[in-house]
Amino acid sequence: MKKSLRLTETAIMIALGFILSMLKIIDMPFGGSVTAFSMLPVIVIAFRHGTPWGLLAGFAASLLQMLMGLKNLTYATSAGAVIAIIMLDYIAAFAVMGLGGIFKGKIKDQGISLAAGALTVCILRYACHVISGCTVWMGVSIPTTDGLLYSFAYNAAYMIPETIITVVGAYFAGKVFTLSSERIKRVPLDTGSARNLVSSIPAALSAVISFVLIFAMIQTEEGFDITAIKQSKIFEWMPVIISLAVGTAATVVIKIGWRLKDKKQRETK
Repeated sequence: MKKSLRLTETAIMIALGFILSMLKIIDMPFGGSVTAFSMLPVIVIAFRHGTPWGLLAGFAASLLQMLMGLKNLTYATSAGAVIAIIMLDYIAAFAVMGLGGIFKGKIKDQGISLAAGALTVCILRYACHVISGCTVWMGVSIPTTDGLLYSFAYNAAYMIPETIITVVGAYFAGKVFTLSSERIKRVPLDTGSARNLVSSIPAALSAVISFVLIFAMIQTEEGFDITAIKQSKIFEWMPVIISLAVGTAATVVIKIGWRLKDKKQRETK
């Protein structure tokens, strides 16, 4: 691929990831959020162009995230804490997106390969935030006692749904698009398996959204409390029910539409 084309594609993907990071599904009180596939564009770049280029793209993305979160640096208690926040919560946490393609060539199925890379990236990002939480933020937004356990729970409260969204998105991106060619292309929908996969996207997305909404019900400032489910009222479940209903209906309509189209084509032959 020409360098200019690769650079342009990377810049567009970084910008897309930055825009998606502002579409917050859940925003935690002491930092961290669940976003709409914001990590996926840079992970795709890493998969397409290799780890070195992916790490560079991840580093560029981390600088944008840091600029958006400069206010957090004001809570640091020392110059060392400022450096630690920059390195752990921003540069390291987002630069690891450049490892999204580490399973390319090792796992033949492109969807599974990209999803495995995305899962690895999310785990590493989670580790960065946990380390930051139990060191830099202890005594600031995290209790001094049991700081490590609190950091594990608090960061899991947004990283678990963020991971699920990213991994599911990566899997479908790897299945629907050809990412190894010079230009990203859609996989031809001339086979039953390809159509079934594409038609299942609305149902899969609605399932992910429903999970995130349920997860939001049990979130607290300390992390999450599963017993909060019992206290939820019926109207709080309506978005979950509507999401599942709409996603399932869309999948059924798409499947019926393709079957009717195939039937019409057979009749005209």
